[in-house]
Amino acid sequence: MTARAIHNPKKEPEMPPQRLGDAPIEPEYRQLMNRIAGALDEAFNGDAKGDDRKTGFVLLVFPFGEKEGRCNYISNGADRRDIVTLFKEQIKRFEGQPDITGRG
Repeated sequence: MTARAIHNPKKEPEMPPQRLGDAPIEPEYRQLMNRIAGALDEAFNGDAKGDDRKTGFVLLVFPFGEKEGRCNYISNGADRRDIVTLFKEQIKRFEGQPDITGRG
């Protein structure tokens, strides 16, 4: 999700072009996730926009239980390559390998 969509939660965000393995937020979560993302970005970064922001975040939303569905993702403009690295590092920490460091 682009930072533009997050900063204007009243306007329905434009859908980015579809990419392999990348679908829009499921309709039942879209409006609330955009509002939450806007509130988080403002709480962490105030009025700062773009490169002036100091804190990035990712919000993941998924159904509990044995339901059909997928994990819905939104961020405040973080580069997905950085998020992939962050997730890999976090998974290793969850699995008990805390010596993982940095990007790459």
